[in-house]
This record gives sequence, structure tokens and C-alpha cells, in this order.
Amino acid sequence: MEVSTIDRPLFENRRERLKALLAAEGVPALLVSYPANRYYLSGFEQHDSQCNESVGWLVVTAKGPDALFTDARFTEAALRLWPEEDLCVYGAGKHAAMAAFLKDRGVTALGFDPKAMSVYDHESLREHFELTPAGGLVERLRLIKEPGEIELLRAACGLNHRIMRALPDVLVPGMSEADAAWQIERLFREAGAEGLSFPSIVGVDKNAALPHAIPGDTKISRDCLVLVDTGCRLSGYCSDQTRTFWVGREPSERFQDTKRLVVNAQKAAMEVIKPGVKMAEAYHAARRVFEEAGVAEQFTHSLGHGIGLETHEGPSLAPRTEGEFKPGMVITVEPGLYDPAWGGVRWEYMVVVTEEGCRAL
Repeated sequence: MEVSTIDRPLFENRRERLKALLAAEGVPALLVSYPANRYYLSGFEQHDSQCNESVGWLVVTAKGPDALFTDARFTEAALRLWPEEDLCVYGAGKHAAMAAFLKDRGVTALGFDPKAMSVYDHESLREHFELTPAGGLVERLRLIKEPGEIELLRAACGLNHRIMRALPDVLVPGMSEADAAWQIERLFREAGAEGLSFPSIVGVDKNAALPHAIPGDTKISRDCLVLVDTGCRLSGYCSDQTRTFWVGREPSERFQDTKRLVVNAQKAAMEVIKPGVKMAEAYHAARRVFEEAGVAEQFTHSLGHGIGLETHEGPSLAPRTEGEFKPGMVITVEPGLYDPAWGGVRWEYMVVVTEEGCRAL
């Protein structure tokens, strides 16, 4: 199933679910300024042009019609999926135009996400509206993926698997980390991906001890390890996988032992992931494997994260994460061990929480 940007019933249904949540929380109207949330609710422009420039905002009301706000560059794109009577195309006076449009509809108070609004916008809007912090409401809906979203994530993950299977023939002695990253991106694009879901991580030997290593001039040698963390965007949805490869002859004993520990930790975590289990338990299940082997101090990050329209979204599988697993959550499970004097190994699956447990995509 492909989510079309003009699949209006899909986005209308999501807004209806948000309206019920707004009514329950006592929020008369919510200003949606975060790009992924805007797209999730409207199908309009998944990304802003750049970090300091907004393509537009959405206002969802607990009762009554919703409104989309954008500038003249995006008028035609907006009209392809949004009723003209509910569209406001603003010029230089963005905040005043929004205020005039909404006050004609009786909207004088707005909830907003403090994590997704600049001080400038807040101060400008405060001249026209009563503003109340109301963060995390859309993210609460996005935690549970719809069946169609799961299929899109499965497709993106499937493409990721194809690229990972091809990498043993790509990662050859003499190739730099940067060259490997470029070849990975080329393979994704040639296979139909819209782009990468994040810049690929490629780390050779000691560089693999950097969980977010930036590919550089370090070259792959004969008999070395190469950590690759990469993902693509397909039909708007992301994939994210890590594998650690051995280039050369027989892998070293340390590499084999470390990889075995990491894979066992991943299996231990996946065995406890099921509805009703506290999310922090998955992290602790993986860590116990490392504790028993005396290497827990080399596990330096959380176990994983949610994935969907963004590579990193809720929930976070950290040691103090609150909440329980629920069917329909899609998360990564990616334990790793890192020794700056040697290197690192990470192994990552994307999994969906089912009624009985979890299943790798």
C-alpha cells in the first residue's frame, strides 16, 4: 500500500483521532508546526525547505474545520489536497494573516508544541492568541503504526536488506569510508529509494567505536572490520539497519566473540518485547548479556528507537523509558559494543510489535 499525498480520507481520519484527543485534553485548537506531524495529518510537504524556513503550518480544531497555512510558492501543491476555503496563503505578515483567518472562525486560543516553535514565532503569535503548551499529542498517535504504514516500512526495510546483502562485494580493500558511503547511497538510489533516511555511517576498525562515525579517508584494509549503519526513504517512510562486516580472510577471534555477544543481546531483547511489557525491560535484557560477559561498560547507548516518517521517533528504548510496548509499534533493536582501542560491533533489526511478541521486518 502506498500512501498518496492526495489520499484525503487517510489524513482526515488521522485528524479526527487528533480531534478526539484535543477534546479529551481540553485543547480547543492545536497549531502543528513540526514538519513530520504536519505531513502525518495533512499529506502536505513532509519536509521544510531548511531548518530556519517553514513551508507552512496546520491548525487542527477540536470542533469545526481545520486550516492550512502556507506561502505563494506552495499554493498549487496545497490545493491538490486541501479545500480552498480552508487554505490561507500568507505574504510577509504571516502571523497577522493567520490571526485574521482564524479569528473569523472564532479561534482565539492555540495549543502549541514547545519543542517545535521558535521564540520569535511564539512572541509574534502571542500578540494575537492565547497560547498554551501542548506538546507530544500528534506523536502519541504516531507511536502506533497503521497497517499501511507497516507495509511501507516493511518495503523500505526490504530494500535495506538488499543493499546489505550486496555490501560484501562492495567493501573491498583500498576503498575509503567516504567512498563506501557514496557507493551505498548510489545503490539505494539506483534501486528506487527517494534518498537516504540519514547520512550513512561507515567506520573501519577503531572508527567503528564511534557509534555515529562520519565516513572519512580511512581505508578498508585486508582483514579489518567495517561497521555500516544506513537506511533509505521509500514512499516517505524510513529504514535503518546496522551490520558489521569482516573484510578479508577468517574473521579474528575477537570479532567473532564480540559479534556473537551482540547478536545474543539482540535476541534476548527481542524475546521480551511483547504487549504489556515495560519498554525499559528490553534494554535491560540486552544489557544483562553484556554484564554476564563483563563488557557492559562498552554498551554506551540506548537499545533502539521508534521509526516511521522519521528515522528517530518515539519510543526510545532507554534504561529509564516509561511506558509499555503496544501492538503496531515499529522500533529498532540495535545493541553494540565499542572499544576505542580496537573498534566496535553493532547489529540492528527493525521490528514490529505484534499481539504475541515482535517480528523482524
